[in-house]
Amino acid sequence: MESVVVGENGSLNLSGEISMPAKKKGARKGARKGGARRKGAARKKSAGRRKSAKRKSSGRKRAPNPAFMKPMQPDAALAAVVGDRPMPRTEITKKLWQYIKRNGLQDAKERRMINADDRLGRVFGGKKQVSMFEMTKLVNRHMG
Repeated sequence: MESVVVGENGSLNLSGEISMPAKKKGARKGARKGGARRKGAARKKSAGRRKSAKRKSSGRKRAPNPAFMKPMQPDAALAAVVGDRPMPRTEITKKLWQYIKRNGLQDAKERRMINADDRLGRVFGGKKQVSMFEMTKLVNRHMG
């Protein structure tokens, strides 16, 4: 009987033949000339893993930004809507939205748009309709 030495990962089958495992055919990512990626090639999304790792809360609330909490004095046009006493920006925004909801000034079809009445028209610089995003910019001009 002959002694057979079988190499790495090879095996001897019943018929006496030596069988070797098939070579793995792996995809060669980035093996193009110069390693450059193809235009429009999808990139690996690793952001999903980062988002799932949540921070451990220490049990205390986040401190509000002091710039938002600083009392601001509304001018005469804005005071007609929110009141004339100094208040933080957050409070002015809340009161403005209360006024809009109470008077039904949000556009029925396009909810992003605010329809101005006489008081809000002065705050909005004479415009009849502004978007929510434009509204904040226009309101900031009336705080000092």
